[in-house]
Amino acid sequence: MTRIPPKNWYRQRAVGDGITWIDEPYIQEFYRCNIWHVRGRDRDLMVDSGMGVVSLREWVPLVSERPLDAVASHTHFDHIGCHHEFPCRLCHSAEAEILADPTRANTLADPYVTDEIFDALPDVPYSSTTYAVKAAPATRILEDGDMIDLGDRQFEVIHTPGHSPGGIALWEAASGVLISGDLVYDGPLIEDTYHADAEAYISSMQRLARLPVRVVHGGHFPSFSGARLTDIITTWLKEKGR
Repeated sequence: MTRIPPKNWYRQRAVGDGITWIDEPYIQEFYRCNIWHVRGRDRDLMVDSGMGVVSLREWVPLVSERPLDAVASHTHFDHIGCHHEFPCRLCHSAEAEILADPTRANTLADPYVTDEIFDALPDVPYSSTTYAVKAAPATRILEDGDMIDLGDRQFEVIHTPGHSPGGIALWEAASGVLISGDLVYDGPLIEDTYHADAEAYISSMQRLARLPVRVVHGGHFPSFSGARLTDIITTWLKEKGR
């Protein structure tokens, strides 16, 4: 398989509203986590940190230029692989134990992490069979309704259990920006992980549907409009008989 130098592992694209979309293009799209970097006046915000096979802080200067809150939308392997590299780590209380003591099982590295999820491998020491997320205990525990203040921007924590117990979305009411994690994105949703909850998933989707969203930045796949969010949730709820 082709080997990619670390300097080429990550891709960065501006998406407006002071937000940069960072991802790992050599991981297949279904498994490829979106990393969202938000510029604030006093500090920055980063939601999720990728798989961790290549250092994010070393190879993406954007995330180490200023004080930064590294938020975990949830604790599956593809979202928290580089959290240990950041001094300020935020996570919902329901998954703080996983962030502090990750295993291949509780982060879903088993059964998903194999060479087959890559289109190319990084040119650094790496083995899918021994891959593991490093411990990164939260320095701030989040609960529903908490605010993350960047000085000139405030994001509300919305607890969205369903995909996982401690899943969260971040809502910036002033701009209509929703960073939705893995609860909802414009692609096949995963509702059957070992700690998924079908009824909680429905309640969380109904809650997000009530927000006046302008743009959604999800945990996977490209961003989309608030109108598209309404379509996705309405269709999904109808399939559930709701």
